[in-house]
Amino acid sequence: MTHGIAKRRVAVVGASGFTGKEALRLLAQHPHVEVTGVYSARSGEASAAETYAGALREPVSASLDLDALGTNDAVLLCAPHEASATLVPQLLESVPLVLDLSAAYRLRDAAMYPRFYGFEHPAPDLLEERVYGLTEFAREELRNTRLVACPGCYVTSVLLPLLALRDAGLLTDDDVIADCKSGVSGAGKAATGVTHFASVHEDFRAYGVGTHRHEPEIREQFASDRVYFTPHLLPIFRGILSTLHLRADGDANSVREALRTRFEGEPFVSVLDKGLPAVSEAQTSNRCVLGVASHGDRIVVVSCIDNLVKGASGQAIQNLNVALDLPETAGLEPVHAAIPGWR
Repeated sequence: MTHGIAKRRVAVVGASGFTGKEALRLLAQHPHVEVTGVYSARSGEASAAETYAGALREPVSASLDLDALGTNDAVLLCAPHEASATLVPQLLESVPLVLDLSAAYRLRDAAMYPRFYGFEHPAPDLLEERVYGLTEFAREELRNTRLVACPGCYVTSVLLPLLALRDAGLLTDDDVIADCKSGVSGAGKAATGVTHFASVHEDFRAYGVGTHRHEPEIREQFASDRVYFTPHLLPIFRGILSTLHLRADGDANSVREALRTRFEGEPFVSVLDKGLPAVSEAQTSNRCVLGVASHGDRIVVVSCIDNLVKGASGQAIQNLNVALDLPETAGLEPVHAAIPGWR
């Protein structure tokens, strides 16, 4: 019991990847959560590696035990996409709340999974039931669900400002260019010929143009096929900077004010009074930092997040807090009130 709030029992499944480790890091400082277990995403597979102590060291993981998981208030599922798609229905038989950090339940259209993820979806009925956990736009739904699909990292950086401006009625059309850059941790733990250090050092490249899995997710949530998303790989470990080129009814000042009004009082979204944010202003935090500028007949909105925190594990814990009626900022680096130029 902490300050009158009973501790919630939470387990992490699939903790050997970057998002699982980040979830453990954040949950370790959560005053209202007891981490009851760390499990492999596969039955019969356990890890006897060193206790979690940093970004690269492996946590000790027990073999997947569905019976033991059923004693928890919630499970954070950090498994690969196809494994999560199969595990979620099994977990929901006994776990009151599952927060899936993979893409297995983000898209409502089951027909998209063979094309973008390479598997037939095993539980299309749950695609209708799940709540899409972009926290600032989903709080009421989060309080009444058993399954949260946590958004993709690029998607979070793009949707937070876009949905706010759409809801404010400021967008004059739905044609948006989303020029986005991410650190290499967004590609996951397994290094490839493109993502290992020797490839990214002193280099910078675009990839997945027209084929990246996050484009259909952005388009579905924004309800437009005219969002043109191009991801780039930065030679850094963590962080995302997304530059959105859009047309709006008003100048940069009115767009900035609309964003400020929408996110007033939000603990993790900040709008700069002037200038544009840098990746370093969001790294290791659950913040999204926004800045606005004019460029000819378009408005430019720059959105920065940490892909492992606000883009993954931090947002999952923010969703967990809302769903379990805990203080929303619990376990997450609080805010920005003392930083000059932020509101």
